[in-house]
Amino acid sequence: MNCVRPHALQDLSHAAFAERIAADRPVIVLPLGSQEEQGPHAPMGDFVAAERIAMAASEAAGAVCAPVLPFGFAEFFRGFPGGVQLRGATFRAVLRDMIDSFLDHGLDRIVIVNGHSTNAPLIAEVVHAVRRETGIVVPAVHLWRSLPEAVWQDAHGDKTAAARGHGADPVTSVMKYLAPGLVGEGKFGASPRKPVFGLPSDPHFASAQFGGVSVDLPLDATEVADDGVGSGDPSLSSARAGQVFTRFLVGHVGDFLRHFAKCDPRRPEAGPSA
Repeated sequence: MNCVRPHALQDLSHAAFAERIAADRPVIVLPLGSQEEQGPHAPMGDFVAAERIAMAASEAAGAVCAPVLPFGFAEFFRGFPGGVQLRGATFRAVLRDMIDSFLDHGLDRIVIVNGHSTNAPLIAEVVHAVRRETGIVVPAVHLWRSLPEAVWQDAHGDKTAAARGHGADPVTSVMKYLAPGLVGEGKFGASPRKPVFGLPSDPHFASAQFGGVSVDLPLDATEVADDGVGSGDPSLSSARAGQVFTRFLVGHVGDFLRHFAKCDPRRPEAGPSA
């Protein structure tokens, strides 16, 4: 038998949600992710990780989690089949519409939980516009940037540097923990990097080294790495490391949601109320 999850907006009727609004005006969580290549071993739907972390944190904090936006801005992954890339203008418009859908009903404590790093500058544009026009501050928690070095050390110890990167960790380990049947096994050597204009390309695909510093370039990832692995060795990924990452992130996001629930989103200068 299916059970209604009170923290999952998609499970609620409009009447049940209206009752919840009248009772406590909960914090609303907007999870964002992407449908993009993660190397030859991992599923493209990495939005699953953002959704499950946001859902678990919302349940722990008494917040309500909206359905995940599974598509993000990932222009440099267009060369790999199966990805769904939103144009910047489309992403900004959709995110603004999501936020406005809750502001329209007086729900002004909204937190973005972002599982795709390239979304970050576009999110910043949207939330700055929201504040200019409404006075409301919408925080964004960027999941993979939120992992402190101590958590990386717990997960990988002295192999941290070798394990970290697109196509490796943290996403591969998190998916091994959350959806183990979707991640392939095997040994993966260091991805051969292709030069750009005779220069060594950088692991994040969109730049090359010149004179010891990066020069940004509008590249496709296929021009840099045939297997889509930016850096890191996915053979070092494990469900145990994924558990370490996931438990920290669920706790971190949940703690922030509880903190923000006591704050006035129009008064960032003020601390949380009792």
